Amino acid sequence: MPADGEGAPDGTAEQLDHPLPEGVRRRVVGLAADALGGIPAAELPAGLRQYAKFTPVRRAKYAGTALAAALESEPVFRVRIADRLRLGQPDLVKALEAGSVPGAADPMDVAAAAYLVRPAGWTRLVTEAGEEVERAESEGAAAEAAKLAQRLQDELAEVRATARADLERQRAEAEGIRKEAESLRRRVRSLEADVRRAQAETRKVQAELDAVKAAASAERGAGEVEARRLRHRVSELEAAVEAGRRSAREGRSVEDMRLRLLLDTVLQSAQGLQRELALPVAQIRPADLVEAVEPGSASPNDVARRGLAEDDPALLDQLLAIPQVHLVVDGYNVTKTGYPSLPLEQQRLRLLGGLAMLAQRTQAEVTCVFDGQDLDVPVIMAPPRGVRVRFSRTGETADELIRRLVRAEPQGRPVVVVSTDREVAEGVRKAGARPVASVLLLNRLARA
Repeated sequence: MPADGEGAPDGTAEQLDHPLPEGVRRRVVGLAADALGGIPAAELPAGLRQYAKFTPVRRAKYAGTALAAALESEPVFRVRIADRLRLGQPDLVKALEAGSVPGAADPMDVAAAAYLVRPAGWTRLVTEAGEEVERAESEGAAAEAAKLAQRLQDELAEVRATARADLERQRAEAEGIRKEAESLRRRVRSLEADVRRAQAETRKVQAELDAVKAAASAERGAGEVEARRLRHRVSELEAAVEAGRRSAREGRSVEDMRLRLLLDTVLQSAQGLQRELALPVAQIRPADLVEAVEPGSASPNDVARRGLAEDDPALLDQLLAIPQVHLVVDGYNVTKTGYPSLPLEQQRLRLLGGLAMLAQRTQAEVTCVFDGQDLDVPVIMAPPRGVRVRFSRTGETADELIRRLVRAEPQGRPVVVVSTDREVAEGVRKAGARPVASVLLLNRLARA
């Protein structure tokens, strides 16, 4: 073998008289791209060194033109690629150098190997391989064209069949549309007849509605006349009621005046007797003599729970205006009615504060009674000025203590008892006192 590895001397002067077939060129570039990585960079042509680190695929893609040019113009580089091919496909290379072509070899591989190794007659092998590849490609293209033509014919037949089916379907649809249009026309004619009947009915209903409106207008006018008459009658009745109330107030004023005159006469007579008899000023009141538990001395087990209804507060001012009146208050009955959510101590303080202000304004004697049964601890408190505070004894209810306080008063002394308890009210009424509802005192204290 010659030193440069080009093959037999007969092939060195051979040259292709036409460009390398494209298929053969791609195969040669692929072989060179695969073998490029195994050649030292210093032995590569200068234009190919930058592609040495690329993968074979990237070399074939980006350096294909440079590889083809180097193989054509650089015999040493082509010989090195041929040596790599000889190592990879020794049987094919030996057969070509011996002047024979393996029967089972791919024409492309034969042409690429002949181009790289360049044995005697390599140009003929490249040309024949190229022609064979072209014939194969032509035959393949013809076969592909025939297949394409057959496929197109099949598609055309299918399209024609589809078109015929579509045409039949469209004809059927057109017939259905025609029938539906005829049905719609009949329906429209029926609807037009219905519309005409509805319009006639509407005109009839409108006439009836106009008649009803006229009748309603007449009735409304009559109703307004009757309403004006009734309003006038109501005004007359209200005037009559007001006149009756005025007469009642005037009659009540006369009676109040007579009672006040009689009361003044009695008071003046009593004052005259007091002066004649030289009676001393009373330092002790009857309520002070009634046995009860005073604040701070109650024993445990002493608490009551009660609260009921309400009444008109205007009565309390009239009752407290009576001279020497004694106001007795059922304490827990009032607090449980007015503010039951507060603790008992807060209830007592709130009520006693209001009673102190009421006693200061009215100068009335005020006694507040609390139930002392079941009192857990003694009550430590200072009674407010002007208010007597008493707790019932153990075994005695506040109701009983209130009744004893009322019975202790002299006959004729005005006593007012504030309690919603029906039994207390009945008991003090029999003793000559005047019972009033707890809500009456609560409203009076709220107003104050």
